[in-house]
Amino acid sequence: MDLSETLEEEEFRHRLRAWLREVLPTLPPEPAATDWPGRRAYDRAWQRALHDAGYAGLHWPADAGGRGATPTQHLIFLEETEQAGAPYVGANFVGLLHAGPTIAAEGTAEQRSRWLPPILRGDEIWCQGFSEPEAGSDLAALRTRAVRDGDSYAVTGSKLWTSHAEVADWCELLVRTDPAASRHRGLSWLAMPMDAPGVTVRPLRTLAGSTEFAEVFLDDVRVPVTHRLGAENDGWRVTMVTLSFERGTAFAGEVVACRRTLTRLARAARENGRWDDAVLRRRLGRLNAEFSALWRLTRWNVSEAEHAPHSGRGGVPGTAGSVFKLRYSHARQELYEAAAEVLGPDSLDGGREWTADRLSSLSYTIAAGTSQIQRNIVAERVLGLPKAR
Repeated sequence: MDLSETLEEEEFRHRLRAWLREVLPTLPPEPAATDWPGRRAYDRAWQRALHDAGYAGLHWPADAGGRGATPTQHLIFLEETEQAGAPYVGANFVGLLHAGPTIAAEGTAEQRSRWLPPILRGDEIWCQGFSEPEAGSDLAALRTRAVRDGDSYAVTGSKLWTSHAEVADWCELLVRTDPAASRHRGLSWLAMPMDAPGVTVRPLRTLAGSTEFAEVFLDDVRVPVTHRLGAENDGWRVTMVTLSFERGTAFAGEVVACRRTLTRLARAARENGRWDDAVLRRRLGRLNAEFSALWRLTRWNVSEAEHAPHSGRGGVPGTAGSVFKLRYSHARQELYEAAAEVLGPDSLDGGREWTADRLSSLSYTIAAGTSQIQRNIVAERVLGLPKAR
């Protein structure tokens, strides 16, 4: 894997950097964390700006509406946008990082044409309807049923921890279409319109006071059969493609952000005298090594995703995503524990940012697959160990 920059890629970095310098000062103030309609509008406007400038779906295949950029260009984009303080994908992270790439890899020509352009333009927001009250880590235990009725499915059940459901237009929905089949073989992946009759959204308040998650209740919701991705009852395989993106490449920008946070902590420690503590210096040094290694693993995952064959196309990360997710989740928690040590009371009084990020870090060993699940995947698929009985 050669990720050294070519002359073309260096020119790409300079063009992107210049564009960011020009555009970022013109952005309006970011809406309050509790203003979800405002945040939806803000995130959509930023995505449209990226699209109009040619930076939307940079690493997506050209036949999916992307630029077909090299892995290095994708990494340059992540580095430069994060270091410049540009907005994150925000409310449409599911569409841009999970659903969109899955549709690009698994969808028909009609499905790709219908859903990918609006995702890239920022016109439509997606949420994820996978987890349920009785099916979180054990996702195959889900009970939401989809009964075939002519050209549509009648969907009944509930979903939990549905990110940005209150502002979403579409939901990537995992349902049970064959209750008689084994747990993993009777599932299907559907694209459900969130304005369909029978959909009820109830926001959930997190430990940090935010409401980006929701419960979603489905009462005889009609979803066209043409909205199914892949064959009926092949949803588990399609979902593994989605989770590969979620664990393998979707956190790439966050690694850059964590490295920047670590630099800020080192600077703060020098300013407040904490740098004289040799134990703290070693802790920050070890975290620096952790995130440097995670960034190199990110580079590997991005490169692997760009070149791995799947359904005749590249673009699906491999099991290294679970290795990354496992270590990143714990490293992020350790980063914000170190922040509390460096900043002391200022980590609580110095603004909502540190407090919210520290509380948020607690969820990372659960979100996108628990650490226990990631260890099982690594044990079975990487190390070849037998499944636990």
